[in-house]
Amino acid sequence: MTKNMVSKLYPHVIDLKVTKCPCANDVALLGFILNSTLDGVYIGLSFSGFWNYDDTTWYNLTDMIYSQVGEEHRELSMVDMVLTNHFLVILTSLGLFISGDLRYPSSPVLMFSRADFCGFERVDYVKGKLWYSERCFANRERFEVDYVTITFERNRTLSEASSCFYSNEPFLEWLPCLPHIPHGMKAGLLTVITFLVDQDHSCGVYLLSYQKEITVAIHTLRNNKPRLKLKYPSFTFPASFSSPVGMIFHPRSHFLYAYGNQVWLSMDGGNTFKLLADFHDDIIKNTYHSFYTSDITFVSQSGKVYLTKAGLERYAEIGSITDKIFTLYYDHMGVIHKLTPNRFEAGRSLAALGNSKGIFGQAPDMGFETALALQYITLDEMIFYAYVPENEPEKSRYTKQFNNIHLGKVIHSGKTGTAHIRKILKHDTPKGFLSSVIAEMTDPFGVEDVSESSCLSSSLSINQDGNFYKLTLQMQTPGVTSSFRDSDVEKTVVIPGYSSFLITRVVDAKNALAIATMPGRVPNGMTFVKDSWFLYNFGQRNGRTWTIYEKPCNYWFQQHDDSLSLSVLKYIDLGKSQSLKVKVIPNTKGIRTFEIPLLKVVVGNPNLLEIEAEGAFDDTDSYVMEISIASKTLRQGSTSLAFIVWGASVDCFVTTFVPTLKSSCSYLKSMHHIPSQYIPLEDWIRGVHKDSQGFNMIKTLPINYRPPSNMGIAIPLTDNFYHADPSKPIPRNLFHKSKKSGQFKQCANKSTREECNCTNDQKFSHAVAFSDCREKVPRFKFPVTQYPISLEIHSEDGHMPVETPYLVTVMEVNRRENWELTHTVPENVKKLKDHLEPILHAPVYNPSGLNLSIRGSELFHFRVSVVPGVTFCNLVEEFQIYVDEVPLPFPGHPLIAIAAAVMLGGLIFLTFMLQIRNIHPWDKCRNLVRSSKVKLSNVSVRQLAYRWTSE
Repeated sequence: MTKNMVSKLYPHVIDLKVTKCPCANDVALLGFILNSTLDGVYIGLSFSGFWNYDDTTWYNLTDMIYSQVGEEHRELSMVDMVLTNHFLVILTSLGLFISGDLRYPSSPVLMFSRADFCGFERVDYVKGKLWYSERCFANRERFEVDYVTITFERNRTLSEASSCFYSNEPFLEWLPCLPHIPHGMKAGLLTVITFLVDQDHSCGVYLLSYQKEITVAIHTLRNNKPRLKLKYPSFTFPASFSSPVGMIFHPRSHFLYAYGNQVWLSMDGGNTFKLLADFHDDIIKNTYHSFYTSDITFVSQSGKVYLTKAGLERYAEIGSITDKIFTLYYDHMGVIHKLTPNRFEAGRSLAALGNSKGIFGQAPDMGFETALALQYITLDEMIFYAYVPENEPEKSRYTKQFNNIHLGKVIHSGKTGTAHIRKILKHDTPKGFLSSVIAEMTDPFGVEDVSESSCLSSSLSINQDGNFYKLTLQMQTPGVTSSFRDSDVEKTVVIPGYSSFLITRVVDAKNALAIATMPGRVPNGMTFVKDSWFLYNFGQRNGRTWTIYEKPCNYWFQQHDDSLSLSVLKYIDLGKSQSLKVKVIPNTKGIRTFEIPLLKVVVGNPNLLEIEAEGAFDDTDSYVMEISIASKTLRQGSTSLAFIVWGASVDCFVTTFVPTLKSSCSYLKSMHHIPSQYIPLEDWIRGVHKDSQGFNMIKTLPINYRPPSNMGIAIPLTDNFYHADPSKPIPRNLFHKSKKSGQFKQCANKSTREECNCTNDQKFSHAVAFSDCREKVPRFKFPVTQYPISLEIHSEDGHMPVETPYLVTVMEVNRRENWELTHTVPENVKKLKDHLEPILHAPVYNPSGLNLSIRGSELFHFRVSVVPGVTFCNLVEEFQIYVDEVPLPFPGHPLIAIAAAVMLGGLIFLTFMLQIRNIHPWDKCRNLVRSSKVKLSNVSVRQLAYRWTSE
């Protein structure tokens, strides 16, 4: 679609949907949701993370959708979409459509198929929603499965299976989410709000609504289907969580968030939850996540935007959005983008790198409209009490209290001074104060002076007056005007060593009523002279004199390895271990550092791996933690491991480090045969590499070569061709059995070798799968004796020799014989060997000291395999040896020797018999020659006489 065609869609757009590739977040799709005045499905594709609007390629999928449902249907629009690892799932007003496998497109035009849901119509589809847990399956294991769920906002009828369905790749079969209807619940009253699959625990997690009760239920999966039995008891949310919207796993982690008018966090897969935020009448409608920086952005229906970090139990308000139509999107570097129908906007400033602040303007003040009462505990530590008037309505009292959003923030005075909030407290006493915070002063707060409050010129006496305390001024210096004024209301009287008092009403010039912050420490009936008591102004009567803002980043996170990536993947093979080391460097100028661990470590599935953590402070007050991870059982699987700097500000680029751990075989792990003689690549290309005796150690195989069989050199029986060329004749193809064997692989259905498209890697590969391409092989002189089979395992951790407990089997892929292996068999290896051989039906060898001897000729192709049970990897290696300059095969040598012996013996016997019979064959031969000469002479004389007579 052209830019002009796209611009004509803008007036009809009522919402946007964005989805991104799980493994490459810069590859993303943007869809237009249209009103009823225009039909169609329009999607924009970006390969650069929506940085530039003009770089987006737009596609019109309308005709493709109509080809599936028929042209008679109208009012087509996108509702939702999800891009999984291999498929694109689009929910439209006319049904759910699933693309073909994006890795193997069958045609230039992407094709879709429609999923049928019996009983659901357009009115249901437009209210439907897709749910997906983002996980990258770049090197996919058999236990890694992509799931997508669709929910409809209605209760199912008796004729319908469910109002929630899920499916796994390739999304052809959609099953009801619920395995059963719980006992005592009626089908019409139970609603599945969200169904997700926990990859760490192989469980299905449900967010359910039953009447007015909101619960989370967890069922284990068997064969990718939920079982009847609950894994844990259901978790029931309090009644205050009255408007649930959904539930989502943070990408590539085990952090589960349930959101609506509140946000709840679970770190154990949904077994327990902790309240993160309470928005009361406002409702979180959408969440946006970045796995790279662990950012999580919540957007409420009022347009306010909040930010937290994965696993962090604090959050902050970072601004608001005034656009009517927008969506947010995190790219692969954690930069947030605001997308609207006609423009894209990204957080480009340094402040926006790694958080959501750059595109939302000035950071908002998170304070609230009430007065604070200051109570010192020590010189640097204090408590701020939030004042709630007695006449404040019950419904609005929460607006005058501290809550979770203030944890970790900084209180700023209108004069001077700041304090870092360490803890939030909720209480019913003292009277008038329903909440407070414990804070640590980072800069001293400014006090009121006489010019601002003339009452400071007098002495102050304190006496209880009912539920209040009367503060009375007593003239200390004659002629000095000293009185309470209306401007002194909501100021705090601070008396070192005693309770503070918040002035609530001025009775007259000499008297005021106040409430105490610590009733047990009130100096009732005592008088304090001038300059022994102080006045602080944290009121809001004439405009609020204090603010609360996010604390600047106070910790740096450092990894102790060569990797700078925040998305680390570690493989732990059977019997192996890995280690991770991280450091948290405090940047807390003016704030005390407590001797408590700065890191919290949370394991997604603690039953999968053996994990040990050890942490300590170093000499610079940095906290260093080292994690040791070892395989635990024969069970394969994956889990996430989270390092959370629990005291960090959400302003930090990194507060949470979430590596992925796989109890499986690394895709980089492989076994290699180390040749006894190294041959450079350039010599392989030339086909010549001579040893010290001038023997060429490279053999160029004949075209369409097949190794001999046990029936003879001229009768090959293998199916493997080497140096294949379909255009050339096949040698050694005279016998019937040879004609029936032999199949091309890479060259199948090809007419020339060029069409086989053999790469250089395939031409030099020892794998039998590429035998068609193999042209040159190592060449050895006959006989090959005690050739060392040296094996190494290569992985991301380096190279290591193959030794016990690894054991191997060896086979010749062309079923040739005339070779044997020798190896050492210690007692422990002998027991394993005796145990494994009946199971594997093959000889088992110790790879240490394994030697090969060959008595046959031409090509031998061996495959070495590590026996299962000592590694998750299927470690297989192949190597080839061509044996040349072989003497005549049996029975050639014996037959020649026997024939020579018979001939020599016969000659001796004949000579002996002639001597016994006194027969002299040589004399007879001489006489015969002589007589022949005499006859010849006579004939010549007669001829001459006849010639003379004639003349």
